[in-house]
Amino acid sequence: MAKSQASFMKKQLEKNRQKKKEDKAQRKQERKDNPGSTDLDSMMAYVNEFGEITSRPPEK
Repeated sequence: MAKSQASFMKKQLEKNRQKKKEDKAQRKQERKDNPGSTDLDSMMAYVNEFGEITSRPPEK
């Protein structure tokens, strides 16, 4: 009985590893298909006169 239980656990662990690997590959493909904007202007944040963070630059 110990042998069958051990082999069952091995199968379960391998199944879990395979699922993790597939999930990781899927997330990688999603990131590759939908790249985020990496330009500097989209990453900039400004602080207005009230101390609030905004995405628009202050007017001069």
